[in-house]
Amino acid sequence: MARIYTRKFKKGFEDFFSAKERRIKDAKLAAGYRLNWTEEGLLGEREAEMGGENMGRNISLRKLNLLLVFLVLAIFFLFARSAYLQTANTERYQQLAQYNRIRTQRLDAERGIIYDSNKKALVYNKPIFYLQVIPADIYNSDYSITEVTNIIRETLGQEAEEKLDYILIKNKKDPLLSYQPQKVFEDIEYETALNLKLIFEDLPGLSVEVLAQRNYLLPSLSFSHILGYTGMITEKEYDVLKEDYALTDHLGKVGLEKFWEKELRGEHGGKFIEVDALGKEKRVINQKNKQDGYNLVLSIDSELQKKLEEEIKTQLKLTGTKKASGVILNPNNGEVLALVSFPSFDNNNFSQGISTENYQALIENKNRPLFSRAVSGEFPTGSTFKPIVAAAALQENIITKNTTINSTGGIAVKSWFFPDWKSGGHGITNVRSALAWSVNTFFYYIGGGLPKPGTDFTEFTDALGVKKITDYARLFGLGKPLGIDLPSEASGFLPSKDWKLEVKNERWYIGDTYHLAIGQGDITATPLQVAAYTSVFANSGTLYKPHLVKELLNSDDSLAKKIEPEVLRYDFIEPEHIETVRQGMRDTIEYGSASSLQSVPVSVAGKTGTAQWSSTKNHHSWFIGFAPFDKPEITITVLVEEGSDGVTSASVPIAKRVLQWYFSQ
Repeated sequence: MARIYTRKFKKGFEDFFSAKERRIKDAKLAAGYRLNWTEEGLLGEREAEMGGENMGRNISLRKLNLLLVFLVLAIFFLFARSAYLQTANTERYQQLAQYNRIRTQRLDAERGIIYDSNKKALVYNKPIFYLQVIPADIYNSDYSITEVTNIIRETLGQEAEEKLDYILIKNKKDPLLSYQPQKVFEDIEYETALNLKLIFEDLPGLSVEVLAQRNYLLPSLSFSHILGYTGMITEKEYDVLKEDYALTDHLGKVGLEKFWEKELRGEHGGKFIEVDALGKEKRVINQKNKQDGYNLVLSIDSELQKKLEEEIKTQLKLTGTKKASGVILNPNNGEVLALVSFPSFDNNNFSQGISTENYQALIENKNRPLFSRAVSGEFPTGSTFKPIVAAAALQENIITKNTTINSTGGIAVKSWFFPDWKSGGHGITNVRSALAWSVNTFFYYIGGGLPKPGTDFTEFTDALGVKKITDYARLFGLGKPLGIDLPSEASGFLPSKDWKLEVKNERWYIGDTYHLAIGQGDITATPLQVAAYTSVFANSGTLYKPHLVKELLNSDDSLAKKIEPEVLRYDFIEPEHIETVRQGMRDTIEYGSASSLQSVPVSVAGKTGTAQWSSTKNHHSWFIGFAPFDKPEITITVLVEEGSDGVTSASVPIAKRVLQWYFSQ
């Protein structure tokens, strides 16, 4: 009996341990251990090849180390990124957070208007509706971009939808920019604007706003080059001006609108407002008042401007030419009384949004109607340069007012011949008659000198030479911009020996000096520069800075600032020498090349000019003058491109008719 119980106990004990061993085995198998099982039961893990017992692994120690390194690097990166966001980019993310709750709502200042010299308005501000979007509010709303753009397409058309879609996609990359109000579509009709206001009440990010669109009242189209126009700010302009401008702003693009942008624009105000989840105003936190822009009063006389343009157009039609410019100044203070570049354009087309087709037609027009040729055009001066050379020669004692030479038709230097315009020459000539008849030989003599007999053309009589000619030209305002209050003024060009050697790889010859002395060759000037130095002879010795704006007015038209005349240079030519040149310019009208102007009601002084610029096309035709001779009120400069066939001049009749009209009022 005892044996039976002993056997049962032994069997139960073995069964218990067998079950325990199976449980251990199953657990180790689940953990990935490799086991050896024998009849004697669990022997343990397989001995390692290197001796001793080794627990086998599916993940090696090397892999565990790599995993540990990766975790450490990841934690370090997260820490560094967090530190960067909290330090280096603090302001940006503070702004993003701020925009979610508090925003600035602009209070636009009224842009100043522009008057002519008689206080006649040349521009006004027309209120129009436009569609504005704040992309971030749409991103954060329950509406999809597709839903929003569909609404815009149904109300404003495909063009507005495409513009909105572009803005939303573009601003997705710049969260900070996406909080800035941006213009989608403008000049919305009144009924449509009211309908959109109702639609946008529960639609975040979109609103209908009002802006002042510039409309120009043009007595003549040539005012477009003077006034310029405004247009919507571009992305490139915004990158430079974003401290003071918004993406919805308009600003001056060309002309006075650009040059006087700061004064015309004024200072915008603003409301600091708290917004709700839809970006709508909840309450006003603070407010800064706006300051409207200044109004400008110009020196331009609208009627004189109109008359000059009309006479230019008439003459161009008669001669079959296409391009011309004219400048009329007050020689006593530098005020611009008229400034015409023809052909011109209508600046309203730009301020109100020009089509691609119309813009392309303007820029492809070979006559360049967008080009302000009176201020930016650079042309050979022709004989209008001779008064400067005469004054320089008198000042340098190269000649006196009584010096004479015999004009026999030109000067021969070796195999070259430099002709006068009159076959056989003009005979005995002094400085006054040389100016009156535009005698080339006289200016060859004072500019480059005459060959000395017996020197084989290696020596010449005393003369100004290229350096003194260009030095005096600079004193008269050539070679650099005068500083008129318009953008894109050109400087013209004065050649030199060094320039020719460097650019053309040629030495300077006596012929180059001869050409320079009569305003030919490489010398160029703008019509404005020519008008300015004409004024020096009119007022007996003072070079004024030309200017268009003479007064700034407050928004109520009270005087804010008067623009005083600015003298650039004076007393650089002795008064008696100036007077000699003036008398020569008066002789031009009394018996010389512009005697047709004797019919003008007052005494006129002037100088004609024929500028060669092409071997196959007609010469440019110039006229410069001032009147009345004893007490000048105006100077006039007219340039008709390709307006002279070498005999007739298209510029003189224009000046004659304008002066007759002006002094008959």
